[in-house]
Amino acid sequence: MDYDIVEKDNKIIIKNMKDFHPKHIFECGQAFRWQVEEDQSYTAVHGGKVLNVKKEGEDVVFSNTNISGFYDIWYDYFDLGRDYGKIKEELSKDPILKEAIEFGEGIRILNQDPFETTISFIISANNQIPRIKRSIELISQNYGKPIGSYNGKKYYTFPSSEVLAKAKEEELEENCKVGYRAKYIVNTSNIINDKEVELDELFKLPTEEAKEILMKLPGVGPKVSNCILLFSLNKNDAFPVDVWVKRVMEHFYFKEDTSNKKIASYAEEKFGNLGGFAQQYLFYYARELGIGRKNK
Repeated sequence: MDYDIVEKDNKIIIKNMKDFHPKHIFECGQAFRWQVEEDQSYTAVHGGKVLNVKKEGEDVVFSNTNISGFYDIWYDYFDLGRDYGKIKEELSKDPILKEAIEFGEGIRILNQDPFETTISFIISANNQIPRIKRSIELISQNYGKPIGSYNGKKYYTFPSSEVLAKAKEEELEENCKVGYRAKYIVNTSNIINDKEVELDELFKLPTEEAKEILMKLPGVGPKVSNCILLFSLNKNDAFPVDVWVKRVMEHFYFKEDTSNKKIASYAEEKFGNLGGFAQQYLFYYARELGIGRKNK
């Protein structure tokens, strides 16, 4: 993909950038470290670096990076080599997805760190986004390494599997507010640190084979494994079914209560290798508009 890039004052500005909207990207359920600022920009840590992202008119401004850092870290992280226009054109052949895409037209799937993503989505099970974000921030503060300040706030890396493997469950539960998931975090970190499961090797495997291996990890079931596959292992056919995706699929495609397994099979057949992109557009559309929410 060719972009009109300007480097200025420790910022990278991409002019007239299409298929990129920070709110859509950072609030579609795929990442938990992006915090919205008062000026509606977003700040987070990845690859040991702090980045702030803001949309200004038709431009997108990446602050606290230079051109080499942008290409070394952020180009791949934001999946900037992929043509989302073509993906949206193909998925928009489905009239339901066409509406969802128009609503969340700036979504991109992030390429996140596999270990951080694994722990993050273990924490996400039966949890709410504000609490998930708080727990991940507390884990980073308590077990990560400081990487400096940005706009008056201190930032920390996410800890390694080696560090979390040595963490005490009761301290994780008390200090990081992860509840019963503490034992899953420690046990999974031990398995990964001992290389019983090598996350980086999963890039090379077919989606279903990689999923089976991930589900050996404590706290990782079908939904969590699909999230790990989609958001950190480049398996774009993965289709996580959470409460919002279940609601929107039932509302538009099934018109009745349907098992998660049936929804996943239908999505595999209907969306194929674009399933992960379809899931993100549908998730954001459903959650933001409350589609399929049962009246209580």
